[in-house]
Amino acid sequence: MVEYERGLGALLFAVAGDGSLSGVDGSVGDLDDIPVAVRLVRMTGEQFEDYRTTADAQYAADLVRSGTLSEVEARAKAAEEAARLLPDGLATEGHHFWTAYDGDLEVGMLWLQLTPTPTGLTAFGYDFLVHPQWRGRGYGRAILVAAEQACCDLGVAAVGLTVSGPNLSARHLYEELGFEVTAVRVVRQLW
Repeated sequence: MVEYERGLGALLFAVAGDGSLSGVDGSVGDLDDIPVAVRLVRMTGEQFEDYRTTADAQYAADLVRSGTLSEVEARAKAAEEAARLLPDGLATEGHHFWTAYDGDLEVGMLWLQLTPTPTGLTAFGYDFLVHPQWRGRGYGRAILVAAEQACCDLGVAAVGLTVSGPNLSARHLYEELGFEVTAVRVVRQLW
């Protein structure tokens, strides 16, 4: 696992008339040249339930693939973690869930937890995804840019996240956007 953190600075963004936040691909230049823009809209209860079902199954599968837990243990751990992190589900204090849209097209989602610290309000990205059929089109970058603006609007001083070591495309994107590695966890399988 690799942990990243980024202090927040100015990036290109727009606020729509309905108050939803829009971020654009971090390209610099004429607005007509920007390939992708997204709006982050608060997740609905139905979207949240669909997300949690899928996310718990994916987390359990990741634990099994890592070789650290059996399938039964991994499913139990996923359920325990969800109950611990989100005791009130979508309404859990300090947690923010957004759905990312390009126009009316749902392209991904984002889950951040905001926590006061001695150095200011920080956000931790628990989950961020672009739906598989929309990957490789700039939506990941656009979601992160919109997320950064949302964090700035909420008074967040820094954003952190964790990414699995083999996810090189995500690591590359985070580093391009100015995230810095703050910790690296390594494992050597002995048997």
